Amino acid sequence: MTQAEQATAFDALYVRKHEAHAYVCQRNEIADSWVGVMEGFLRVQDTTADGKVIMFTGVAPGGWIGEGSLLKPEHRKYEIIATRPTVTVHLPRKTFGWLLERSIPFNHFMMSHLNERLGQFIAMVKFDRMLEPTARVTRGISSLFHPVLYPNTDSTLNINQEEIGWLVGVSRSRVNTALNELEAAGLIQRGYGFIVVLDRQGMARYS
Repeated sequence: MTQAEQATAFDALYVRKHEAHAYVCQRNEIADSWVGVMEGFLRVQDTTADGKVIMFTGVAPGGWIGEGSLLKPEHRKYEIIATRPTVTVHLPRKTFGWLLERSIPFNHFMMSHLNERLGQFIAMVKFDRMLEPTARVTRGISSLFHPVLYPNTDSTLNINQEEIGWLVGVSRSRVNTALNELEAAGLIQRGYGFIVVLDRQGMARYS
């Protein structure tokens, strides 16, 4: 983008701090900003009528979420929750639209971002139907290291077993079994509420 466009975007950004388990965005509210993560971790989910949580994806530092609801525009069809103390940065709808109208580089970035997001969700459906539980857990974890969607994710992923289960649609006990297998294979190291990924390429190849 031009320096003027960068300056306009930077001036419009605002930061919010969230406690663990706090809502960043709620379902059915009007989407008023593009949401990025500076610190912490976000869970993008929906809750069924009987209280079952369905997690669509997580957002690690460096990642953004919510562009689709701004492009349409529409009410948000999901909830965004901070799983731990989290700092988010927000680009207001007005500035987001202004950049789309005048910045070709921003449009190119957004097209690439949306294409990667689509690929991520297609892969989730594919893995859900084709892979056994341990491979699904592995692929779910690997998806949170996507180089375009989450470019700044380091080797430590702050996510617990319950959240992994929500992400890939398997029970917490099955997640625990899968993590034990992955740790025994030297691919991860487990901690309380976090996972250290030791071999990203090995995780991506796991089947």
